Amino acid sequence: MSLRVILRILGLLLMMFSLTMLPPVLVSLLFGDEQWQAFIIAILITVLTGMVIYLPNRNAHKELRIRDGFLIAALFWSVLGLFGSLPFMLTGDAALSPTDAVFESFSGLTTTGASVITGIEFLPESVLYYRQQLQWLGGMGIVVLAVAILPTLGVGGMALYRTEIPGPLKDSKLTPRITETAKALWYIYAALTLTCFLAYMAAGMNWFDALGHSFSTVAIGGFSTYDASIGHFDSVLIELICMFFLIVSAMSFSLHFLAWRGRQLKHYLQDPEARFLLLFLAGLAVIAVVSLWLTGTHDTERGLRHGLFEAVSIATTSGFGVDDFSAWPGALPFLLFMAAFVGGCSGSTGGGMKVIRIILILKQGMREVMRLIHPSAVIAVKVGKVSVPDGIAQAVWGFFSAYLMLFFLMLVGVMATGVDQVTAWSTVASTLNNLGPALGEASENYGELPQLAKWILVVAMLLGRLEIFTVLVLFTPAFWRK
Repeated sequence: MSLRVILRILGLLLMMFSLTMLPPVLVSLLFGDEQWQAFIIAILITVLTGMVIYLPNRNAHKELRIRDGFLIAALFWSVLGLFGSLPFMLTGDAALSPTDAVFESFSGLTTTGASVITGIEFLPESVLYYRQQLQWLGGMGIVVLAVAILPTLGVGGMALYRTEIPGPLKDSKLTPRITETAKALWYIYAALTLTCFLAYMAAGMNWFDALGHSFSTVAIGGFSTYDASIGHFDSVLIELICMFFLIVSAMSFSLHFLAWRGRQLKHYLQDPEARFLLLFLAGLAVIAVVSLWLTGTHDTERGLRHGLFEAVSIATTSGFGVDDFSAWPGALPFLLFMAAFVGGCSGSTGGGMKVIRIILILKQGMREVMRLIHPSAVIAVKVGKVSVPDGIAQAVWGFFSAYLMLFFLMLVGVMATGVDQVTAWSTVASTLNNLGPALGEASENYGELPQLAKWILVVAMLLGRLEIFTVLVLFTPAFWRK
């Protein structure tokens, strides 16, 4: 393992990350909220730490191996999440405790959207902007990690495509070099953000709200500049714009790349994962809307608006809200929560287990049923028109097993801190799926949870964002063995 090379990269990352705290300084000066000093201090701490790590190792140049990639991927979010918490701890009257600051920072960078803050609209503008920017930066990091990096390590949703499965990736990269892939993805991500920003502006948002919400919409984060989230605006047009960009961002960014390069939309209709996502969202929305109508929870218009929006928002793991869905009748809140386990497509900014894994689990289940009827038959699992090798199937079941095991362990851990079962189940599910909203005592925010529970949920956010195996592999003796 090239430890010095890893430290050099980590030092560079920290110094680059410090630059992202400059825009909040400008926002602070523009609005006169007197918080610019906090961001300057955070910049200095981050830069100096980065230099201390980088300078002794600046001449370390060596080809990175797979094990190095795992460690860099895990350190990327862990270290930046910790240093990203500094402004939250330094902003005067709005300062958070270290635990809450780390929770808010990780929630932003992992695009989870869970918050410990109440009275969000009363925060200084620079802090509001910083929260939204964290999600945007995290979303970009996720796309590059999921499409350009994790497949080369053999993990992540996009690694399931490889050369065997039809779809956007015939290889592990869209372009011959990872740097070119990352650049292409950044252009698409930035273009979607700009388009979303202009659409929100045209729909009636002021520039500050439009910018902040475009950041968290394209990142599928869910942070808002208001406690009431998207519901604050009470606008059908804004809700439609939000839903459109959530669905687009929940699709694979490699599909967007191919559609842009080929100037054709057929790739979306031909891709099994994108088709499944659209049908799943449509079915869930119908159930939600009809349930709200039949139970008399809302009238025809409100039932349509709220049911459709919440179904798309929760299923894509954004967590934006126009209504308190946790108070909806019957099993509807639980059903919406279960939809978040599916999440977005692989290579998107969405969370969850990823659509491609759900497709493969369903198809394998059907294959086992058919084998009971025809024991001697050779039945292939197909995605599209191409068979999926058994190795891919085993990887999916391995991920699913690890996912359930970790979910159970963290659920027990959170309950052991004194949290009730409903709250514990929903908070673990929400953070592991990078969703945000929860049920029970955390339906409004996570602020009242015990400190230990918050740290467990921070780990859940990290595991969910890095698709579990990237973190678990670091705890195996074989990883550290020479």
